[in-house]
Amino acid sequence: MKTGSSPDRAKQAVRTQIWDALTSANAVHDTSVHGRIPNFKGAQAAAARLATLPEWQRAAIVKAVPDKAQLPVRARALEEGKTVYMAVPKLASVKPFYLLDPATLTVPPVEAASSRTAATIAPTVDVGSLRPLDLIVLGSVAVNRDGARIGKGAGYADIEFALLTEAGLVTPRTLVVTTVHRVQVTGIPIPTTQHDVGVDLIVTPDETIACPNPHRPTGIDWSALTAEQIAAIPSLAARYPA
Repeated sequence: MKTGSSPDRAKQAVRTQIWDALTSANAVHDTSVHGRIPNFKGAQAAAARLATLPEWQRAAIVKAVPDKAQLPVRARALEEGKTVYMAVPKLASVKPFYLLDPATLTVPPVEAASSRTAATIAPTVDVGSLRPLDLIVLGSVAVNRDGARIGKGAGYADIEFALLTEAGLVTPRTLVVTTVHRVQVTGIPIPTTQHDVGVDLIVTPDETIACPNPHRPTGIDWSALTAEQIAAIPSLAARYPA
């Protein structure tokens, strides 16, 4: 996404505050959390809490981010027989998603759920080959109880969501979830723009928070992208309106 605007500066200020708070609370496994989706302590417990929800239990097709904090969610999904799609780094492939099919795994689910292992064992698929998504799992740096969230600032989660929405794979029934540490659930205002994806549910190790009317982009906001960003993502370049 284009950077340097006032919302971008405000988002970065929120990120910095949350990263500092996580560090002060000794709430992450990372040596330095700045610049990352926090690999928070309690991620296993948050995944277990998510797995108790009826929406999770009904879901058969899950799209999940490749971040370490969400590895327990991906592993649990595979263990329970759910198909998992995970993005290729930076969407830098014509086929930008790994397909993790629990019926064809050659390694245990917890290994397959690792982004490094998935890159060696999982086939890649293009957007047109995906099945409609029941549940989308996002990583976050910060999120508020209205469902506004921010990641580390690269914008790939929002681009993925836009691509999948335009392809008809995100429907009104698709649930969007983030798993986070309680420190990441903030009362600080989070500025949002048209391309930002909100979440329906926030799951911490200790709490499940339903968010009212989170924002969902209806498609790709081309005005928010630079020519360089479009060129670097083949799926975007192929859809760029002439």
